[in-house]
Amino acid sequence: MWAKRIQYLNENFSRIAKRDRIFLNNPVIMSGLGLAPLVVVATNGTNALMLSVAVLLMLTPTRVLASFVSRWIRFRALAYCLCAAVVYMAAYQCMRQWFDVQVVLLGIYLPMLVVEPIIIKRYERATPEKWVTALRKGLLTTAGYVLVILLVGMLRELLSAGTLFGQEIMQVGLLPMAALPSGGFVVLALLCAVWR
Repeated sequence: MWAKRIQYLNENFSRIAKRDRIFLNNPVIMSGLGLAPLVVVATNGTNALMLSVAVLLMLTPTRVLASFVSRWIRFRALAYCLCAAVVYMAAYQCMRQWFDVQVVLLGIYLPMLVVEPIIIKRYERATPEKWVTALRKGLLTTAGYVLVILLVGMLRELLSAGTLFGQEIMQVGLLPMAALPSGGFVVLALLCAVWR
């Protein structure tokens, strides 16, 4: 039974990987999309959680809304950015209600999600996406991106301060540089190497 399963996976790996946007074809790990907010803002678990909520509120709704709007607007890049801007306004209000002034910690990187390649990459295709496909792929891509954001944020906090969501885990931070953007690249590079 296991031999047949392994043979099936070997023969169909590329087809399976193309559909799996969480582990095998993660947009951050495999394509390097969405790095700016990830390495600059996700310095701890709390910031990573806020950024994850913003991505949850923006990525899939933008993709679904754009699947409807891009049928009538000739320039799909404009359609995706406009849809992302409209969704951002609602998402920002939700973020302010849930996280109050802490949302300011995300800085310019929260509004920059409007033009983040992970959100607007779909416009490059020649044919508009059906809304069902947009919903399914949007949810999978969102799950993959949120997983990486949370992993990187928690790893960086643990390595730099020895804490996790503000709770002390270790007496001392092993890699204080992890709190800096350059340390974010190092942590992300190591995570990518292990992931792949």
